Amino acid sequence: MRLATIRTATGTRAVRVDLGAGTAVETGDADVRALLDRSDWPAHAAAAAGPSHPVEGLDYAPLVPSPEKIICVGLNYRDHVLEMGRDLPDHPTLFAKFAPALVGANDEILLTNESKQIDYEAELVVVIGRPVRHATPEQAGAAIAGYSVLNDVSVRDWQNRTTQFLQGKTFERSTPLGPWLVTPDELPEGGWAISSELDGEVMQSSNTAELVFNAVDLVIYLSTIITLNPGDIIATGTPGGVGHARKPPRYLTEGATIVTKVAGVGELRNVCRAESS
Repeated sequence: MRLATIRTATGTRAVRVDLGAGTAVETGDADVRALLDRSDWPAHAAAAAGPSHPVEGLDYAPLVPSPEKIICVGLNYRDHVLEMGRDLPDHPTLFAKFAPALVGANDEILLTNESKQIDYEAELVVVIGRPVRHATPEQAGAAIAGYSVLNDVSVRDWQNRTTQFLQGKTFERSTPLGPWLVTPDELPEGGWAISSELDGEVMQSSNTAELVFNAVDLVIYLSTIITLNPGDIIATGTPGGVGHARKPPRYLTEGATIVTKVAGVGELRNVCRAESS
């Protein structure tokens, strides 16, 4: 099952996206977070028979427009850790984003005029579907509603001003999330191809099997710190090939198109626009 939040003339709506039928059916909830707040959300979404919309031309809002938490993991792909000249971590490297950073799957990415070092990072996202604290492996797996795609657009010079990442990670309207959530039963076992393309050129190409800490590992670790709630977003990290590590570096620029994909999960396609234009 695929679930999304779309924009309509009367506000955002949660929908079940039926690709085979080419339709998106409203569930009666304002967005995916509101849907996941229902204890019966899988059955409710599967049985939804509200107004429908053609899949072609859907205006995707951020999958979860206002999550309680956006928790991000850095240095979590073996190839990316090595390209950044670091050792494999013993524990997840954590930082956060705030909701104003999020945009939809096909929205423009706003390039702040405070920097010329704005980078792309393709990421698999874990979406939480039930409250969980101090999770066992079984509880962690059961708490995962599904997966989505995020581009962790990073303002590198701001990120590197201090040892804390956050200030370079949460510039407004910089972070595409979506287009939909895919429930785990729709995905094959093992790793999934993950990539980014900048103006048609492949920049990143890896597999989620390269994650140092996988989805269940992260839910266990994070739920030890804080209760994870429905709609919480965990961005699991990016593979090698980021622009900042290239020689010379390759950054996002006005008018560039960045495409972020996770096989079987979804695709983001975003044009970059300078803040001053």
